[in-house]
Amino acid sequence: MGIPDEDVAAVRAATDLVALIGEHAALKRQGRRWVGLCPFHGEKTPSFSVNAEQGIYYCFGCQAKGDAITFVRETEHLGFVEAVRILAERSGIAIREDSDGGRDARRRNELLEVMEQAASWYHERLLQGRDAGTARDYLRSRGYDGDVVRRFRLGWAPDGWDELCQSLGLDPELATSSGLGFVNRAGRLQDAFRARILFPICDPSGRPVALGGRVLPGSPDPAKYKNSTETPIYSKRRTLYALNWAKQDVIRVNEVVVCEGYTDVIGLFGVGVERAVATCGTALAEEHVKLLRGFSSRIVLAFDSDGAGQAAAGRFYEWERKLELDVVVAAMPVGSDPAELARTDPEGLRRAVEGARPFLQFRVERILDGADLETAEGRARAADHALAAVGEHPDDLVRDQYLMQVSERCRLDPLLLRRRLEDLRRSGPTGGTAGGRHGSGRAETADTTGGYGGVWQEDRSGGPGSRRQPAFETQLGGSHRPRGRGPGEFRPGLEALRLAIHRPDDILPRLDRALFRDELQRMAFDGLIGSADLHHAIDRAPLEVRELLVRLAVEEPVAEPEDVIVQLVRDVARAELALVVSEARGAPELAREAIEMAARVQELDDPAASAEATDRLLAWLVVRSQMSGAGRRS
Repeated sequence: MGIPDEDVAAVRAATDLVALIGEHAALKRQGRRWVGLCPFHGEKTPSFSVNAEQGIYYCFGCQAKGDAITFVRETEHLGFVEAVRILAERSGIAIREDSDGGRDARRRNELLEVMEQAASWYHERLLQGRDAGTARDYLRSRGYDGDVVRRFRLGWAPDGWDELCQSLGLDPELATSSGLGFVNRAGRLQDAFRARILFPICDPSGRPVALGGRVLPGSPDPAKYKNSTETPIYSKRRTLYALNWAKQDVIRVNEVVVCEGYTDVIGLFGVGVERAVATCGTALAEEHVKLLRGFSSRIVLAFDSDGAGQAAAGRFYEWERKLELDVVVAAMPVGSDPAELARTDPEGLRRAVEGARPFLQFRVERILDGADLETAEGRARAADHALAAVGEHPDDLVRDQYLMQVSERCRLDPLLLRRRLEDLRRSGPTGGTAGGRHGSGRAETADTTGGYGGVWQEDRSGGPGSRRQPAFETQLGGSHRPRGRGPGEFRPGLEALRLAIHRPDDILPRLDRALFRDELQRMAFDGLIGSADLHHAIDRAPLEVRELLVRLAVEEPVAEPEDVIVQLVRDVARAELALVVSEARGAPELAREAIEMAARVQELDDPAASAEATDRLLAWLVVRSQMSGAGRRS
């Protein structure tokens, strides 16, 4: 099933690509571009660039590229048609489809709409309902005033069997699909949430997609918390509570605080740490971390220190390595959580976040601080437990530094501890191997003490065999030219194409394919000249040309059109003159032509004669190119 091209173009034009990507990654304006950490691969130095005017993105690190449709397809794992539908709904564009084609889009919109209605209905019930008095009293006892309730859109689910479903007029199918209700054993439609304070769970743009509910103290319900079931608009492993409210502060500070519960998040917001999010009734997963990495490269774990995160060390170290993250821990008193500390010791909670320590440092210190270091036996046991934690880290340089700390605290010979550590990594409780600096000695054993378990510098313009060096040896705010690149390495052909994309009216009328000696550049120029717009050129282009055009679209020109044309003409004319000279040995008329054109090349450096010389040389090069093409065809 297809969508008309003009409808696809309208959706592209109506989509704010910066806002769309901004829901997944932090972007900052740099000149005419927007730059940030790539949402598709791990990095600490921004290499992701967006051209908002053309609606195109490109990553100089992993070469991810595309437009708004591509972005939705890659991040949501959808087909082309589904991605266009989502963007059309987002932009208010009506697209033409047959009766079956829009079914999924309409269904998704129905679910989003009913979740918004439910969140508003529950919120008003908490604010106004007579039956919500006990809930309001409880929230006030927790320090949640009206401003907090309204900011986080807290709600109240009454104890009736089907009050929400009846009020919204939900049919059984929609109630079940949205997770707002279910059909009970008696065949009766029943609300999914009853007698609970509700926390709306939103997507990064702020649309409610699910609910989390907490019982009041004294409730006979044994489940303290209950979350929506997974639906077409809600996945627990890809959703984080409060990211929609936290993302601006996360971007500002370049740090995100991850909690276990909704009240922990609200507590952190209450003490001024407005960059907190929480998982939705599930453990922190790699999908969560990938989502957060688009906004920040530093993750602070603010879990209940009694036991959360045990056996997770291997995952954290793997995420640090693979996604280029810093995972640190906010050390809180044993038995406390952020929500409680926000009430009893707000300054202590802020200090814990500000003083967050590397994950392994936290674990080692917690083990040693809780050990008996006054006796030889106590020090030996503490060293064994600490070494078991140290042995899980994959980097041998990191392991050795913590080993020295254990040696100092436990007053044991570091040489003895090194042998002990290697024994543990080979066959001890970590089950690891004595690998190298990034060896595979990662184990997921429980911590028995409790606690948190640039641009490319290429040999040509991006074609096959190009030598690509890791990105961003250059500042993002300037041109995409590596530091130290000399004038002799400036590529006027690429700069001409950049200008043809960004300032077409200023340069395209004066360009000709004869000025592009590189075949890939010539193909890119032909694509631009022969297309109605950049997206049309990209869609029609071969893979290599498409990649070049997208990359150039997110690079800003650094030269003026006239200067680029002069340099192009000079370079191509010199190369062509070398051919004419070799041909002129038996042809006096060619010798005269070569002498005349050589004089024109010299005039390019004369401001008074440069314009005329450029025009004469360009006309000559066009004729030479046409003759060469005719010769090849014959």
